[in-house]
Amino acid sequence: MVTLSPALQKRLAAPLKIGHFEVQSRVLQSPLSGITDMVFRRLVRQYAPTSMMYTEMVNATGLHYVKELPKIMEVDPNERPISIQLFDCRPDFLAEAAQMAVKEGADTVDINMGCPVNKITKNGGGSSLLRQPELAEAIVRSVVNAVDIPVTVKTRIGWTDQEINILDFASRMEAAGAKMITVHGRTRAQGYNGNAKWEWIKKVKDILSIPVIANGDIFSVESAVKCLEETGADGVMCSRGTMGYPFLVGEVDHFLKTGKLKPTPSAIARLQCARSHLQMLYDYKGDRGVREARKHMTWYAKSFVGAADLRGQLSLIENVQQGLDLIDQAIARLITTSEPDSQPILDSGIAQLVAI
Repeated sequence: MVTLSPALQKRLAAPLKIGHFEVQSRVLQSPLSGITDMVFRRLVRQYAPTSMMYTEMVNATGLHYVKELPKIMEVDPNERPISIQLFDCRPDFLAEAAQMAVKEGADTVDINMGCPVNKITKNGGGSSLLRQPELAEAIVRSVVNAVDIPVTVKTRIGWTDQEINILDFASRMEAAGAKMITVHGRTRAQGYNGNAKWEWIKKVKDILSIPVIANGDIFSVESAVKCLEETGADGVMCSRGTMGYPFLVGEVDHFLKTGKLKPTPSAIARLQCARSHLQMLYDYKGDRGVREARKHMTWYAKSFVGAADLRGQLSLIENVQQGLDLIDQAIARLITTSEPDSQPILDSGIAQLVAI
């Protein structure tokens, strides 16, 4: 059973202060490339209305040369609080991109210094900046001087187990003007393998005065509470745990505020959410949205009879109606094979979400 200690509840009761900006939730939705578009954020926000959301990471060099906002940088004027995440290794390009983010409506600008993907690191972005702390410092100073909204950093604990330099790195980020740092408790070499080393997040929290957000292995309310207890962090950021499960941020937020667990959504409820997700992606992006939806749909189709077959079918959908029909058929099968009183349906908010 998950329990919330009085000390932890008291510590997290106040709003999260990011510089002069306040957020009414200590649970954040991580930026995820190819996932946290406006549609996904809208689904997450249905259950976590006060949580900070992040766009997918935006390439500052691309913005500099194209001079046109990519769709991944687009935000709904009503989706607050919202942060636009940028990546690059050029302080001037990042400063310019941050100014564009402000015009788009960002409440904060986040600089990605943790992405482990080779195509990002080989060009000097993401976690490669852990090996160039002076450049990372210059980047933060440049962006801080360019905008009047808080600048934050998301990073990892080091390049390899032999190069864990997060304590010096995090101190530099604070000195450069960052107003919050999110630490993923893995090295770049780990990728997403092994366990997150939360002990390093605690060490960062012990030496900084700005908020420290813990990231890595937050897949449930229980893991979020355990992480907060062990690290003393000011909040948690949910990442892969929300893939196919946009309820997680809201579940953790609700528990931290009330000490009570939300009912776990049934398979039917998850499939209803998948259906809305598919329809919204199509409405927003057309046929490209359907192609992007394939991966999301397979993440939703888990832990019920017939899920494996449904995953295979959803991964091959060619149009929106084909996907909707498959999901409707799966829901109908679940309804006929379940007890009438064991069919909790997704709350009506999802059904009322209007297409983007």
